[in-house]
Amino acid sequence: MTTPEFQLAFLNKIQRLFAEGDFSASYKYALLIAIADIAVESGRDDDQPLVIPHRSLGAKFVDLYWQQSAPFKNDALLIQNNGTQAAVISHIAHFRGQSNATTANAARSATDFKSLLTRVTRIVVDKPVFHIQNLGGTRDQFLFESGADSITLLPGVAYCLRRFQPLVQQLARSHWIDHIKRNKQNASLLGQDTDLESFLFETSRQSLAIVQTGLRKISNRCFYCGRSVSEVDVDHFIPHSLYPRDLVHNFVLADPGCNRSKSDTLAAKQHLSKWLDFAQTNADNLAQIGHEAGIVADERSMHSVARWGYGNAVASGAQGWIRSAQYEPIEGDYLELWR
Repeated sequence: MTTPEFQLAFLNKIQRLFAEGDFSASYKYALLIAIADIAVESGRDDDQPLVIPHRSLGAKFVDLYWQQSAPFKNDALLIQNNGTQAAVISHIAHFRGQSNATTANAARSATDFKSLLTRVTRIVVDKPVFHIQNLGGTRDQFLFESGADSITLLPGVAYCLRRFQPLVQQLARSHWIDHIKRNKQNASLLGQDTDLESFLFETSRQSLAIVQTGLRKISNRCFYCGRSVSEVDVDHFIPHSLYPRDLVHNFVLADPGCNRSKSDTLAAKQHLSKWLDFAQTNADNLAQIGHEAGIVADERSMHSVARWGYGNAVASGAQGWIRSAQYEPIEGDYLELWR
């Protein structure tokens, strides 16, 4: 594994990237989020290089920018470039206007999606992939090497992105929001009370309502305490604060009291075992819910995310939530549930 000194140097380079990088558009923030997500979802726990195809990055960009390519207010799009509109936004907005796809998930089955993905991928390679490692006027290749069809994360980088993914996500999102707010072209659209983060990154209430309806058809009981409930919340089993990308297999129904009590904590082993069985038993139902709600259904990726989250919890000595005010240590036997 990478040394503490390597990890500290990596974090320093990430800090320099935000301080010294040239962010004329929001692409570099999206690229950081994309490669951090892929590092987590790949399920690797070593410090070996990781090859990421260019088209995988392009697909992540479509997912990240899909919601942002919709009108923000008065049929106007937020501008994400210091000059004219960012080309990725323009391409996706045009695609949305020409197709019947209302979600990024549905877009994948549209006739022209491959053409859209090709155009977006070309922009990703020509812009952020080429420029992101330029710091303070010099090139510092600390993240990846570029190839003809892919990038290769350097030794230790995938490990660090997995280890510090919540921090990288938080920094990238925060700077992304500030970038949009600083653009004078957006001044007339943004008010002081605008919840810009929700618009840019969070699943819509409409989609969550569809998820809730679908999960109620499977069971109308709280996933954690088992009580039948009339009022229920849609909870992220792996906390959204830990991994802020929505996958439909990560949603469960929770009594509001259990949801508030669990909050941003990982669930205890008894709940983890139940969740693994739930995801496997209801794979078809969850895929259908994801299709209807426009949320990606990817059981393999969700398993990788969950194992990553619990692996980090074991390493840090975290506690697992059992019920209100009751916890247990998250230990190595948790990880045996995946064997």
